[in-house]
Amino acid sequence: MRNRFEQFTAAISSIHRFIQKIERDEMDKYGLKGASAQYLLAMERYPEGVTAAALCDICDRDKAAVSRILSEMEAKGLIYRVNPGESQYRALLALTPAGKQAADFVNRKAAIAVELVGSGLTDEDRKVLYAALAHIAANIKALSHEGIPEQE
Repeated sequence: MRNRFEQFTAAISSIHRFIQKIERDEMDKYGLKGASAQYLLAMERYPEGVTAAALCDICDRDKAAVSRILSEMEAKGLIYRVNPGESQYRALLALTPAGKQAADFVNRKAAIAVELVGSGLTDEDRKVLYAALAHIAANIKALSHEGIPEQE
């Protein structure tokens, strides 16, 4: 059991660490933090705008993290408030033309990265992998809320 746990956590940690490094390296070209990549992609799916509250759910981030990144993106002219009278958390936020260009950049880079890191996997392998990851994510989320039960 210990070996399975160590293998799983080491692989997941390694994947996460390298994804963050790639995001940082690529978003540095825009003077942004790596996490901005996820927000740009999420916002691109909502051309009429999306709230910071919705982005918290979509990107699975807390309110403070979302607010920091959005403030940075707004200062760089990548996003704007569709309804400026609202608070930052409730206002609809949308990509500016420069933001759309940045999102397109992230999309192109992500497509290349996904293709490269998935080389050697068949479509069936990917289907099984993504299903397994979704299943594990749901289980670990539930476990994090409920806690690990005591064994008798």
